[in-house]
Amino acid sequence: MSESNELGVFLRSRRDLVRPEEAGLGTGGRRRVPGLRRDEVAQLAGISAEYYLRLEQGRDRHPSAQVVDALARVLGLDEEGLAELRRLARPVRRRAVRRQPERVPCGLRELVMSRLDIPAMVVGRYKDVLVANPLAAALYGVTCGFNVLHATFLDPGVRALYEDDWEKCARSLVASVRALTGPEIRDSYLAELVGELAVRSEEFRRLWARHDIRPRTSGVLRLRHPQVGPMELNFEKLAVAGSDGQILMLFHAAPGSPAAESIALLGHLIADTAPDATSRLPAS
Repeated sequence: MSESNELGVFLRSRRDLVRPEEAGLGTGGRRRVPGLRRDEVAQLAGISAEYYLRLEQGRDRHPSAQVVDALARVLGLDEEGLAELRRLARPVRRRAVRRQPERVPCGLRELVMSRLDIPAMVVGRYKDVLVANPLAAALYGVTCGFNVLHATFLDPGVRALYEDDWEKCARSLVASVRALTGPEIRDSYLAELVGELAVRSEEFRRLWARHDIRPRTSGVLRLRHPQVGPMELNFEKLAVAGSDGQILMLFHAAPGSPAAESIALLGHLIADTAPDATSRLPAS
């Protein structure tokens, strides 16, 4: 995870995502870049091409607020993307973040393991599974300590579980991890995790380069479970107050739906398993 020119990397990645027609430009002729050219971004933002080149190359790292807003408009950034661009344009002294052991509050652990009749799990700051009830275990096949980010890109079984939803889930997961980074943060553990994935997965490199930082907090998840077949579940991701990044993940189906019947079948299949059994991969 290169930190030397984060502003330039962000600008390059985002202009690659803007199609010329979206910016009001013609599409005729051959183009050597997938998105906008540097000179086109500069023209649309009302700045010189030379100045924009300095920004991308890291020779100027402090554009004015007016320039930042103009670039955000040209690049089609949403609210989170604009906030990210503003942070990158005004870096502060970096603070080291040391990985601390993550502990799920006792009350929440009891709720997940004993009080909920739907699949539920708690995922930590670095996407490690901290606790998962038996239904979540049967649904995803995860164990405590299982890293969701790592498995999403490097475990073939995870892709098979997600089927056609893999890309959407992977993009959301990467965005949630992106939100942990920033020019003011030096997190050696996260850098190591991201570095390994960048080396081993071209798909991760592609999604990481997008600089998306808006993960999904709810939605519909389509899975193909090896025991009960395809199912369509709703999911909710709730921040655990005071936990520095822990997320409670809940999965539920409409009463009487085929997915609800599949969850009930899973419950029967695990009726005799240990109460702390855990499974294979949570949603992103």
